[in-house]
Amino acid sequence: MGERRMVILGLGYAGAAIARAARRAGFEVAGTRRAPGPEEAPPGVALLPFAAAGEAIAAASHLVITAAPGEAGDPVLEAHRAALARAAGLRWVGYLSTTGVYGDRDGGWVEEATPPAPGQERGRRRLRAEQDWAAALAGRGVALDLFRTGGIYGPGRSALDELRAGRARRVDAPRHRFSRIHRDDIAAAVLAAALRPAAPEMPRVLHLADDLPSTGAEVMEEAARLLGLPPPPLVPLEQALAAMSPMGRSFWAENRRVASGATQAMLGLRWRHPTYREGLAAILAAERGAAGNEGGG
Repeated sequence: MGERRMVILGLGYAGAAIARAARRAGFEVAGTRRAPGPEEAPPGVALLPFAAAGEAIAAASHLVITAAPGEAGDPVLEAHRAALARAAGLRWVGYLSTTGVYGDRDGGWVEEATPPAPGQERGRRRLRAEQDWAAALAGRGVALDLFRTGGIYGPGRSALDELRAGRARRVDAPRHRFSRIHRDDIAAAVLAAALRPAAPEMPRVLHLADDLPSTGAEVMEEAARLLGLPPPPLVPLEQALAAMSPMGRSFWAENRRVASGATQAMLGLRWRHPTYREGLAAILAAERGAAGNEGGG
């Protein structure tokens, strides 16, 4: 157990799922959160204040970074570079980045070998963080995986929840397709990569995106069908954009489709939720199963 110590810098929505998967695989796991509290760590996961995580990083065999970079760069490198330098047993680092590093492709496909071309500051920061991690690990014999991730959804964070909360929108933008990934497929892929690291000479680019880039309207229509509700009315894109925050408008400023066949082949897996259809159905089935168990208890 001591030889497989994973530290996850950012036990948020995806990070907590990765922690649970790593625990099931026999890793000793510790992690940090923005606002730590004893009730917030997955079972068996040691919760650490970010500022005090240096000793755990120095003792880690595996690191996962989900924390977003800021203006000053990657927060883990900024705060814990000295601890990273002391991590003599470190074998693998996984950095969760974004497909935003590819910028706008006017609906075209990007593959793992496609050169990045970020068009927005968030994408540029992520690309700089990827490069900073590669530089920090150069010559150390540590494998680095760069997980470029599509839109994340899953239990408690999907079109099903938006419909129930009355905040769902169906935007009329048939040419605008997005790549998504279920939270549990992220966890499975990160764990598979940690257990099957590539050679450390070159960072490995992996795409966390399902097999069917789709419009937001298509996803909302399927969620409504599953819930037996009418879908929200179609809203013209221009009208929807006028009501959005700058962050929301930036999401619609880029249009690309992300291929992940090479990633799945490298990791020896297939997505459990290859499209939004399977993903939404699995979320709803789990909710109904949990409700049935509560009723029977």
